[in-house]
Amino acid sequence: MNALALKMLLLTEVRLRMRRTGTLVAVLALIVVTWLMVGDPDKGQAMIVVENARVAYTSSCLALGSAGLGGLFMGLAGFYLVRGRMSEDVRSGAGSVLAATQVGNAVFLFGRWLGAVAYLCGLLCIFLLTMLVLHVLRGDGPIQLFVYLQTFSLTLLPLVCFTAAMALLCDAWAPLAGKRGDVLYFVFYVTQMAAPIAVTAQGSGWSPLLLLDFSGLGSIVMSLRAEVHTDSLVLGGGEFDPALIVLVLPQWLWTTRMSITRLGSALVAMLPLLPAIWLFHRFDPERVKVRAGGAGRWSPLALLNRWLRPLTRLTRPVFALSARTPGVAGYALAVLALTLASNPLAIAAALGLFVAGCVLPGAALGGLTIGAIALWGILVSDLSVRDRQHDVDAMSAAVPGGGERRFAAQLLASCLLALLFTAPVLLRWLSSDAVRGAALFSGVLMLAAAASLLGKLSRTSRAFLALFLFAMYVATQAVKVPALDVVGFNGVATAQSVLTELIIGALLLAAGLWHERWRAARN
Repeated sequence: MNALALKMLLLTEVRLRMRRTGTLVAVLALIVVTWLMVGDPDKGQAMIVVENARVAYTSSCLALGSAGLGGLFMGLAGFYLVRGRMSEDVRSGAGSVLAATQVGNAVFLFGRWLGAVAYLCGLLCIFLLTMLVLHVLRGDGPIQLFVYLQTFSLTLLPLVCFTAAMALLCDAWAPLAGKRGDVLYFVFYVTQMAAPIAVTAQGSGWSPLLLLDFSGLGSIVMSLRAEVHTDSLVLGGGEFDPALIVLVLPQWLWTTRMSITRLGSALVAMLPLLPAIWLFHRFDPERVKVRAGGAGRWSPLALLNRWLRPLTRLTRPVFALSARTPGVAGYALAVLALTLASNPLAIAAALGLFVAGCVLPGAALGGLTIGAIALWGILVSDLSVRDRQHDVDAMSAAVPGGGERRFAAQLLASCLLALLFTAPVLLRWLSSDAVRGAALFSGVLMLAAAASLLGKLSRTSRAFLALFLFAMYVATQAVKVPALDVVGFNGVATAQSVLTELIIGALLLAAGLWHERWRAARN
């Protein structure tokens, strides 16, 4: 009986997830990331550079580099793709049916975990196929499939187990079922990467902390360092000296001890399943309603919003102005006012950011912008899916202008919210560094268009939120790459990168409007 239940749960999970539009978005993003991470040697770029010398694109090099860099993306995007099934069950009413079955919590949750693992492994297979195509185009030597399979399995299997387990824990425990779980996971994921990388940076050899290296990045650095016998290496793309001899990595890089460590890491990654079984709400209407439904009454965020509720009076003039303003502008003001009224903490943040933007020295504006845009991205990820979440999607599409007007209004509201958070910074940058100010403007436009379009396509806020948080993390690490300085906080944006952002933003806007027109015609 348990074996049959596990089989049905696994197949159901994989089928439902593979049919989602968000999966298609993730696959396309994964392909783009794959092509970007494998630099073209003919253009002076290489995936792995050791003491300014290029490492040849053999199977071992491409497998090791792509597994390490791809894990950074999969660890974040995978979590937001696989979580949320419990909320869908509650919303659709299927949770009551599931709660009445004889399947125990352990079997039910383990089956869902297996389904999430199988789904993520399916995405990894697409990632692997993309790498094989790139090997044909840019690789050196024959494709050694077993080298790829070994490296991908040892590097990414612990990450898949950890991602699926954490997603299940957040779904099973009502206080983490909403956006709190999304943000807390991002913070925890970035934090857990620090310890293993710190161990490898100190060159202290093997450490039990490597069992917490779910992303595999620390283990990869250790394996590379043991082979090249130097700390001067770049993983993730860098320039090289073409006059130096090209280095060739051996076919097999994983030692027995490191392989056992990776398998141990996979077992440790499954530990969140234990508290998930204990904390699972079993779709109890009282527990789910009280803890997950906006009223996570005693959560810090809920308490802050309740204490700051008087600040919502500041939105009354905005509501009044929206009623008197015709067209898309009035609609956008109403969306903006509703967003602020439902998040008093955002009002307090806007006031604090305004004061800080006026008084802080110019050197500190970049860090301030990082915090402002991060908060803004979390807020606007919900704008395009709010109507569907509250079952008023069809009604709002039936008003004059329909879905196109709604899409434009939500995008404009997102831009206005960004202006509230960054107005002083934008004015100061425009007066002192026009390119940096233009980068902030064009970056906000591009991100707002991406949030609106991804929300409409995937029907969930997590598609944009996963890519946004991943891009923010990468941008804060690669501070000298103009293309990643999307909103100018690194100060390295160029006129070319600004123009590219404007073009991408315009294309995303056009795609969103076309999608809304197509939906209206189909219905």
